[in-house]
Amino acid sequence: MATHEQKESTSSRTPLDPTLNVSEKSPAIHLPHKSNASGPRKINIGTRKSALAVVQAELVCNHLTKNYPDIEFEIHAMSTMGDKNQTTALSEFGAKSLWTYELESQLLDGRLDMVVHCLKDMPTQLPEKCAIGCIMEREDPRDVVVMKKGLEYKSLAELPPGSVVGTSSVRRSAQVKSKYPELKFKDVRGNIGTRLAKLDAEDSEYSCLVLAAAGILRMDWGSRITQYLDSKTEGGGMLYAVGQGALAIEVREGDDKITEVLSTLSNEESTLAGTAERSLMRRLEGGCSVPIGVEATWIEKGKLLIKSIVVSLDGVESAEAERLDEVLTVKDAEEFGKTLAQDLVENGAGTILDKINATRPAIKPW
Repeated sequence: MATHEQKESTSSRTPLDPTLNVSEKSPAIHLPHKSNASGPRKINIGTRKSALAVVQAELVCNHLTKNYPDIEFEIHAMSTMGDKNQTTALSEFGAKSLWTYELESQLLDGRLDMVVHCLKDMPTQLPEKCAIGCIMEREDPRDVVVMKKGLEYKSLAELPPGSVVGTSSVRRSAQVKSKYPELKFKDVRGNIGTRLAKLDAEDSEYSCLVLAAAGILRMDWGSRITQYLDSKTEGGGMLYAVGQGALAIEVREGDDKITEVLSTLSNEESTLAGTAERSLMRRLEGGCSVPIGVEATWIEKGKLLIKSIVVSLDGVESAEAERLDEVLTVKDAEEFGKTLAQDLVENGAGTILDKINATRPAIKPW
């Protein structure tokens, strides 16, 4: 396995716009199944260049290398729009492909054969000729609290009024505001290591951060977690982002050989739950810049319960819905998400989202 940091592209190709049709024909790639491989072949894996993204790509790469020892897998890391702009708050971005835009461009022109994403970072409408090749088994999807080193507190409820909570997610800040209005919030950008360094700095104004458990656990920093924020934990009650905790691998549509290679990584329950959550978000036209939360639980084989919420940015208004149904196929999951979204709309979610979209500022120049 090799890992290369991608240099800035000098291609004259028009940047990929996921809202437009892409007409370029993708080059054919012919790769054997592991049972009939005749010699070394190579598959190029794309990822963002953050430490966590590379760790996640290596996780995928190691699994594939184990299953297909005759194929060479090479990781290519590069910066995306969301990585390059570390000053604009995520809520102020109008783009729906902050973490996927540049990677999808190279996937479509054949420089990459697959791209490893956090499912939560993927827009619900992929560019034409792009598809999700598989969704892997989900890591812990919950949000968590990480306290500044040296503080005696463990939970949000213990923090004194006026304490500053760091988060780059409007979904997280909106839900925490609704439960702890006495706390203050400040945006914090950067990869996990950068955020933790900002938190622990001697002159830091942050008392804690709210982050995804999955990233912290994959970086082997689980000892920093002081509180889990799911609905079943006392003092928590927060629902996580659509797709949070799951890794998805994006491929060119119709690339059956690559999809076949990925079949060994696919997880049925994660795929069905992730599909239902994305269907809900697609119906509500949401993304990382709007406060939509979910919590999915498999009650038994084929029986899926999803709790969902939409919260106003100030935490004052909210709309909630939950649904339990039989989900056995991707089609079932799509319909489940649509129905749950309609439940949310009927409970007032549409009005909340309309207000958020009407007041979102333009993207700052960078």
